Amino acid sequence: MEASKQEEAAAGGKQGGGGACCRGRDARAVESSRKESKVVVPVVHDDAEAETEPCVIAVDDSSVDRALVTALLRRSKYRVTAVDSGKRALEILGSEPNVSMIITDYWMPEMTGYDLLKKVKESSELKQIPVVIMSSENVPTRITRCLEEGAEDFLLKPVRPADISRITTRMLLH
Repeated sequence: MEASKQEEAAAGGKQGGGGACCRGRDARAVESSRKESKVVVPVVHDDAEAETEPCVIAVDDSSVDRALVTALLRRSKYRVTAVDSGKRALEILGSEPNVSMIITDYWMPEMTGYDLLKKVKESSELKQIPVVIMSSENVPTRITRCLEEGAEDFLLKPVRPADISRITTRMLLH
């Protein structure tokens, strides 16, 4: 239980930083061991650093998976906004022009990762942003459907460092 609290805190809590990391700020959730409450503490990065680090939106309703993906991306020098829903990701995309990639779980309540992918690819302002879908289920028809709809890649969970390396290398080539 304590480990998952720390992982969620490392991933920016359920709502992440509300997109602030993509503008050179990173919000980290800090949990009190006595009270189960969260305090969001903004961490300001150097503007030069903020401009050189690409920003990724990580979307997953699982705090453990969100923490893992966030940690792997941050190790690869990406700024990450971690959110728990496709709806929240769209809100951030609507106000943040500097998103380099979206990595999203396939199966989430309210809006699936596939639905998020479709909305991004249907938008003239967002369609150039690469979208990577993740799932713990290896369903070939689902994978094919996502790739045909425009997903950059489809990763099977648990996501590994080699997966992040592959997608980030491909991102640099765009």
